[in-house]
Amino acid sequence: MADSKKRKTDRNKSQAHVKAKARTNKEKIKKVQPVKEKQKKERIDKDKLKEKSVITEKEEKKPPFPQKDKKKKIIIIKRKIKAQDKRPEAPRVEEKKQVIKPKEIKPVIKVKEVTEKEAKRAPYKRGVTFRKGYYEKKEFEKRIDLVKKKPEEIAPRILPKEINITETITVGEMAKKMNIKASELIKKMMELGEIVTINKVMDADTATLVGSEYGINVKVISLYEETKIQLEEDDKKKDHIQRSPVVTIMGHVDHGKTLLLDVIRKSNIIAHEAGGITQHIGAYKVKIDFKGRQEEIVFVDTPGHEAFTTMRARGAQVTDIVVLIIAADDGIMPQTIESINHAKEAKVPIIVAINKIDLKGVSTHIERIKQELTKYQLLPEEWGGDVMVVTISAKEQKNIEKLLESILVQAEILELKANPRIMARGTILESKKDPARGATATVLIQNGTLKLGDPFVAGIHSGKVRAMYNDWTQPIREAPPSTPVLITGLDGIPLAGDPFQVVDTEKYSRLISQKRKELKKEDVVKSIQKISLDNLYEQIKKGKIKELKIVLKADVEGSVEALRHSLTKLSTDEVQLKIIHHGVGDIAETDVMLTSASNAIIIGFNVKYNKKVEELAKKEKVSIRLYKIIYDAIDDIKKAMEGLLEPLLKEEGRGFAEVMQVFPVSRYGVIAGCKVTSGKIMRGDNARIIRDDEIIYEGRIESLKRFKDDVKEVSEGLECGIYLGPDFKNIKESDVIESYIVVKLPRTL
Repeated sequence: MADSKKRKTDRNKSQAHVKAKARTNKEKIKKVQPVKEKQKKERIDKDKLKEKSVITEKEEKKPPFPQKDKKKKIIIIKRKIKAQDKRPEAPRVEEKKQVIKPKEIKPVIKVKEVTEKEAKRAPYKRGVTFRKGYYEKKEFEKRIDLVKKKPEEIAPRILPKEINITETITVGEMAKKMNIKASELIKKMMELGEIVTINKVMDADTATLVGSEYGINVKVISLYEETKIQLEEDDKKKDHIQRSPVVTIMGHVDHGKTLLLDVIRKSNIIAHEAGGITQHIGAYKVKIDFKGRQEEIVFVDTPGHEAFTTMRARGAQVTDIVVLIIAADDGIMPQTIESINHAKEAKVPIIVAINKIDLKGVSTHIERIKQELTKYQLLPEEWGGDVMVVTISAKEQKNIEKLLESILVQAEILELKANPRIMARGTILESKKDPARGATATVLIQNGTLKLGDPFVAGIHSGKVRAMYNDWTQPIREAPPSTPVLITGLDGIPLAGDPFQVVDTEKYSRLISQKRKELKKEDVVKSIQKISLDNLYEQIKKGKIKELKIVLKADVEGSVEALRHSLTKLSTDEVQLKIIHHGVGDIAETDVMLTSASNAIIIGFNVKYNKKVEELAKKEKVSIRLYKIIYDAIDDIKKAMEGLLEPLLKEEGRGFAEVMQVFPVSRYGVIAGCKVTSGKIMRGDNARIIRDDEIIYEGRIESLKRFKDDVKEVSEGLECGIYLGPDFKNIKESDVIESYIVVKLPRTL
């Protein structure tokens, strides 16, 4: 207890001591505070006096820059009074005042040009108030007015005084030549009373009239004249040298043309041809010994199948001599006669080679063949004519040298010459699209020398010789006259038989190519049939005609041409064969999609297709048929077209029955009691009722009964009941009922 009381007294003493100390501190603060306030006021007054004195001193000194920039920036570094109050008193220190002098004024910077877009957006930048933005906008507008340039004056339209057009021209092309907008020209033509569109084709007279409205003289020129290649070359006779003869081997299919060429060339060409028949034009150069010197002969092998008429015609046009092959066992055949006519049309000499003399019993046929040749104005030399006739055996290689000597003798008579110093000219024999090389063409150089890098025009296409190969596929740099070569570097696939011409520059070759394409386009436009009152009925009638649509792909252009020519011949008045697309190269996915959209079939000749195309064809249910031999393709298409023909309807009489008695039945109508006079009457057959030699009704035997039983047929001499249905009730005694059926017979082309 004593300890607790002692603790309480100690605590009370300490509290009283703290309170007394706090009381003394308050009294001290009350005494010191007035003194501090007084010192603070004195200090502020002193600072104000010093600031005034500094400013007056500076104002007395005149600055070296303009009056408007007299203001001085004075920064006085002061101690914060509040911070000093908080700190304990310390000895007084005079404050240092630093005055920063204004920097020299920089030259005025030019106002940056402001675009209209920036001017509109600037016043409305983020954080700009409406009023501030309003004034900024005004300032920007003033600056824009100063910066803005005067609007440029639109140059006046210059119309040509004269333009050149072809016989037909579209409205769009005419407007371009006249240097006006197509819409303006269309408006002008509407004012003249003609409603046109931008793609409408106008004739030369209309174009001349429209041109006169604008004061333009319209000159009509022939586009064909512009497609002619004009070269300034000096073809001197002293530069002419003797060239190799070009010999075309012609004749009927399977008469031994390619085998003969194999023997001459000592190669196996026939192994590369499907079915053992030639289906392309092949050109080869052969070297032989003649009179102690080496001579060259160029051989062109043409197909003998009837489908390749155009190829044979083309072979006759590029040749100097025609070797007509006739098999001793077959004699003169249809394609042999056709080959004779082609050679006569081309006005080239003919050498007749009678092949297969190694066969037994053909010696008597040789004289008969010579006799038949006289019917076509081909008289053998033995009989006093001018036609050389050589008997050979390609299989056993008999008299081959004699045939070659005859060719060279004929070439000497012709005196064949060419100038190797001029630009090359020739003819396209074949063309195709190679997967690795692109568009390629076999060219027979007829005059001049073809070199690597020469620009050329081939038909409607142009190009530059990138690479050149001989008939053994060896790369060469030059091709003299009478040389067949394979070239690359074409921009398209020319047609077989197109002229080939080397020109000065690539620019000129492209210009000629463009003009020729325009001419072709113009011919297509002209060929489009317009509907008139005369052919309107024919057009309506053609709507009922059935069509077989085909997409045709082949390995070379010549095969495409031959197939097109042969297949279009199959068209009749009732079934038309329409080739919607044809091209060179393998079958692609685009061909399948086109076929699917057109409900057609794909015919491929010596081409192939990949797995993707096969899968797409299965998905689209497109039929793809591939062929190696041309007559197989023609036969299959012929059968397909025959399937589209409406069958012939033929009536076959079954029998006759005479009406003996008529039985009216209220529920069914009339039943004729008859006796079969000839043949037989069958239920379900067609029937006609004849009265006084006139047909009064045609229908069908609905029911046939003998006594009370339904029967299928009733033979001659038997009686029966015939029911013809509820539609006809005017049956009389002595009428004759004829029973017959209609048979459908298939038709052939």
